[in-house]
Amino acid sequence: MFIERFISYLKFEKRFSPHTVSAYQKDLQQFSAFLESNELAFSTVRHQEIRGFVVDLIDKECEARSVNRKLSTLRSFYKFLLRERLVSGNPLLQIKSPKIAKRLPKTIETDKVDFLLNSEDIFASDFEGLRDRLIIELLFGTGMRLAELLALKDCDFDKWNQALKVFGKRSKERIVPLNITLLKVLEKYIIEKVVLFPVAEMLIVTQQGKPAYPKLIYRVVKKYLTHVSTQEKRSPHILRHTFATALLNNGADLNAIKELLGHASLAATQVYTHNSVERLKLIYKQAHPKA
Repeated sequence: MFIERFISYLKFEKRFSPHTVSAYQKDLQQFSAFLESNELAFSTVRHQEIRGFVVDLIDKECEARSVNRKLSTLRSFYKFLLRERLVSGNPLLQIKSPKIAKRLPKTIETDKVDFLLNSEDIFASDFEGLRDRLIIELLFGTGMRLAELLALKDCDFDKWNQALKVFGKRSKERIVPLNITLLKVLEKYIIEKVVLFPVAEMLIVTQQGKPAYPKLIYRVVKKYLTHVSTQEKRSPHILRHTFATALLNNGADLNAIKELLGHASLAATQVYTHNSVERLKLIYKQAHPKA
């Protein structure tokens, strides 16, 4: 009951994205299973049991970053329970999150993505090939999130202003400009899609005209990035990182990048400056005689 009320709160009051809600739900289900195995209830949990949960996660070789995310979920959960007077205290107050090493966002060299998108023989000439090209073009050309891509509708495309209306986290709306190449691919795709699936309102669809889903996008991105990259992680978010880093390296203002990415604060965008510094260090080592 507690979990269901909290999930409804996230969906309808906080208006979190489906992806975020799903992550919270999975974390809470894992915590609930831990409580059941130890014959405990949400309302009687103390900080000692929370520490026990953390130890259990570490014993299962859960990374510190994942442990911190689960603790963040529990903090939000117990704040909600306290506010609703479903519990008498917050057992998370005495819990400290494990320290984690800062990781730089992983990217793919922009020239490799350019090569992929400019290749005539990699993408098939049918509707599926055109859709797959559009997926890569949109992720690399706009930096949008996976959930934002899946939520796009045909009506969000503004042909005359060469832009897309994107609904980000908490349904925050932003306008993202489109480059000429992406614009042409998008126009061609919509024409073919309307002929094949005239009643489908979602922009990205399956071969049957149904709304696309996360696993499909992951498969598409991994399939095509394999042609130009050997790195282990080849996900939609890699293209978002690549988009932001490319803009920064080419002199874009950090505040402009923040708006394009749909970040709530500049702090989230500043992580990309570290990539830029690392690039400068590499150039320095390669070019300076004393390096």
